[in-house]
Amino acid sequence: MVDTYDLIIIGAGPAGYTAGIYASRGGLKVLILSGKLPGGQLVNTTDVENYPGFDKGILGPDLMKIMRKQTENMGTTILDKTVIDVDFTKRPFKVSTSKETFIGKSAIICTGADPRKLGLEEEKTFSGRGVSYCALCDGPLFKDKELFVIGGGDAAMEEANFLTKFATKVHVVHRRDKLKASKAMQDKVFANKKIEFHWDSEVAGIKGDKMVDSIIIKNSKTNKETTLPTGGIFVSIGHVPNTVLFKDKVELDKMGYIALKESMQTSVPGVFAAGDVHDHTYRQAVTAAAYGCMAALEAERFLDKDN
Repeated sequence: MVDTYDLIIIGAGPAGYTAGIYASRGGLKVLILSGKLPGGQLVNTTDVENYPGFDKGILGPDLMKIMRKQTENMGTTILDKTVIDVDFTKRPFKVSTSKETFIGKSAIICTGADPRKLGLEEEKTFSGRGVSYCALCDGPLFKDKELFVIGGGDAAMEEANFLTKFATKVHVVHRRDKLKASKAMQDKVFANKKIEFHWDSEVAGIKGDKMVDSIIIKNSKTNKETTLPTGGIFVSIGHVPNTVLFKDKVELDKMGYIALKESMQTSVPGVFAAGDVHDHTYRQAVTAAAYGCMAALEAERFLDKDN
């Protein structure tokens, strides 16, 4: 006999754990299926200084351990299993791993999004050790350093401008000869004397000992490679939402993120979403947690109306 849960949460980052805390505290029988990376992107993050409640900051993995423990203490069942299929065509819903199928009266998708990578082997080596994918998260850790931002869109330019608050200089490396960013954003960065541009260029290598200390950029027109010193590299070439599993199951937007109707509701009644899987604007741990709270409260309301 298969247990039926009031709520199944797919994914276990700040959104998933917070949803579990609120839903379990509200008296629901809750299951979290954590997926391939329990804790989400924060388990690959070093210092987190902007999450409320930690006046001296906290390591990303430690924050996720605390969240997980708190979620379990509320009564949530957490299984480190990866979901490979869902059936949202009728209620109760079916959520399947490679070996089991779980039944839920409602569901919250919290599978997040991954930063798009450069594809260099050194990128993995120095991730969290000078290579970052979030200037807003990590920028203050790079005070008085010469930094590089990779990208040419609005997000990259926003990060470059933000980093000038801390850096001695910010280099922007863009593979084309003009930016993709909006005119207003371009005007802003071109007026900032601390920003220098490297056009028609890509990152050919990253060097360092324990931390990044230099970057190799290659000009695509001349094929010339240049090695420059740096204290940090911020990759801002977009994110990839983890929504492949949900294609044709719920509505996605043109960028592949889950499209929300209202009140955290997906196109399927009883299925909600929270965190970076739908949010391509803020992408912060604290906003993901807030979305998780909202989705859990909406799931409770949905189930109350259903009974």
